[in-house]
Amino acid sequence: MQRFLDPDYLAAQWALVQTWFTEQVLVTSSLIQLVVIAVAFILAFAIAPWIRRGVTSIGKWRTGAPWLSTPCAAIASIALPLSWLLLVWISSVTALQAEWPHRLLTIAVSLLTAWVVIRLASTLIRDKTWSNTVSTIAWFIAALNILNLLDPTIKVLDDAAFTLGDVSISALTVIKGVLALAVLLWMATIISGMMERRISRSANLTPSVQVLFSKLLKVVLIAVAVVIALSSVGIDLTAFTVFTGALGVGVGFGLQKIVANLISGILILMDKSIKPGDVIEVGGTYGWVNSLGGRYASVVTRDGIEHLIPNEELITQRVSNWTHSSSQIRLKIPVGISYNADVRKAIELCIEAANEVERILSEPKAACLVKGFGDSSVDLEIRVWINDPKNGVSNVKSAVLLIVWDKFHEHGIEIPFPQRDLHIKSAEPLRIIEP
Repeated sequence: MQRFLDPDYLAAQWALVQTWFTEQVLVTSSLIQLVVIAVAFILAFAIAPWIRRGVTSIGKWRTGAPWLSTPCAAIASIALPLSWLLLVWISSVTALQAEWPHRLLTIAVSLLTAWVVIRLASTLIRDKTWSNTVSTIAWFIAALNILNLLDPTIKVLDDAAFTLGDVSISALTVIKGVLALAVLLWMATIISGMMERRISRSANLTPSVQVLFSKLLKVVLIAVAVVIALSSVGIDLTAFTVFTGALGVGVGFGLQKIVANLISGILILMDKSIKPGDVIEVGGTYGWVNSLGGRYASVVTRDGIEHLIPNEELITQRVSNWTHSSSQIRLKIPVGISYNADVRKAIELCIEAANEVERILSEPKAACLVKGFGDSSVDLEIRVWINDPKNGVSNVKSAVLLIVWDKFHEHGIEIPFPQRDLHIKSAEPLRIIEP
């Protein structure tokens, strides 16, 4: 630490820096490269507005198409560094082919490439973790290239290999595979999102078929991304035969429920027995289907509770789909009246009460039937139809019964309660036993 405070040591180091700067920078070749980089910046500054306007107009060509407008907006925001990078890269390639000095041009290309990649990552990748990861990798590669350590690092990673059967897998292969897989999965996600939005706007497809096509398309794109990533690093897919067999055994023993739910979900989407928006009842759960997934169906009850029901249960259990072929359902509302009441008048009042509820349909007409003679009452049953069961059925029954209550009291119709008559056949006088 003391030597950094020694004036003689500091003077010697400053002399070394001056010597290096004079021999490495203040030379004709380096000055020419700096001039080329500066001229490239001036040209890029001049043509960047033209590129920005052109790319922006292309993005506005399809209004409301994120797959076009988002990339165009990202490119427009980096028009200057992108133009500068292109011009400097052309100069670097030209100098390399002509065997001219191009060290500073290479450094400029590395720095500009890292800048462009980071700007694109921050614009296109919404997840901050992934965006920061891409930025770190870009700066790391640029630093290695500037320090002339990129090729030695690649060689070291390539030498760190192990053999799996007939396949040699190195650390470089793994890194390339992970990077390729990440990029391809990102592209697959973007493409599947675009296609899913296009499928959802198709009026010729039912909601269940739309979900089926979207899920199958996503699975296919992910599978293609994995295959391409493995092939891009030179891995022979036939080497995974043993792994595939082991995976099959694992599926047979440990993953059978997951596979069963996946297959059940595909069957449900294909036969259209349940689709988003249907009102179903399964296993004591009554609600409307919010969405269908690869593993479960989301059913939201009237209480606002979202139940995630495995697809296998929707296949193996008895499911009541209230809106499968029609949204009209009939409700049965039991009512009891006294034996002394006018039954025909009570039936008339029940029908009037049903017709006063807004959600009850006028066709088919409401009806009221005598169902039997109970122990304490004459049993009636009001039958009404509604076409919006997802809005609830208990509230409709409650509204009808409240109006029935008011009309029965208004017209003197008695609603009985359980009664029992006690008959004593004989009685003996009580005997008092004196102590």
